[in-house]
Amino acid sequence: MNAKERRIAIANKLLSEKEAVPGNVLAEEFNVSRQIIVQDISQLKAQGFDILATHNGYIIMQSPLCERVFKLKHSTLDTEDELNTIVSLGGTVVNVFVWHKVYGKMEANLNISTKYHIEKFLDGVRSGKSTELMNITGGYHYHKVRADSEEILNNIYEALNQKGFIAPGI
Repeated sequence: MNAKERRIAIANKLLSEKEAVPGNVLAEEFNVSRQIIVQDISQLKAQGFDILATHNGYIIMQSPLCERVFKLKHSTLDTEDELNTIVSLGGTVVNVFVWHKVYGKMEANLNISTKYHIEKFLDGVRSGKSTELMNITGGYHYHKVRADSEEILNNIYEALNQKGFIAPGI
């Protein structure tokens, strides 16, 4: 993972957490020094992220990124193509959620923004450790996707729609 990918991953981690994330936790997770994390936070601030450093860690107050929820339907065989499409166009797959008729909303954070993240996720599913949430709703699921601009989100929507992954009803 290069520095740019790491900063994107750090921003996504901070955006997905409800509480402050300590710098040493980020350093360990991204296998870099605490000083590198401090430099990455400075770079993110320069890019417009409103990040607050507290005694408990870092908190993002406001993000300059755009977000959109996509309603999707496809088979497990298409998951890799779906994720690669989103990431290759500049998106981050923030989460996945389904609306189950009995259990209600079931959600999992993903924060997939690189090919490495895609492979790690797919390895977990293919190894039999788990199954995809969409399997309990006949392939229907939602992804919150984050990107630098609405234009990127529009491009992602168009690409997913051309592949037949966008579910009807949006």
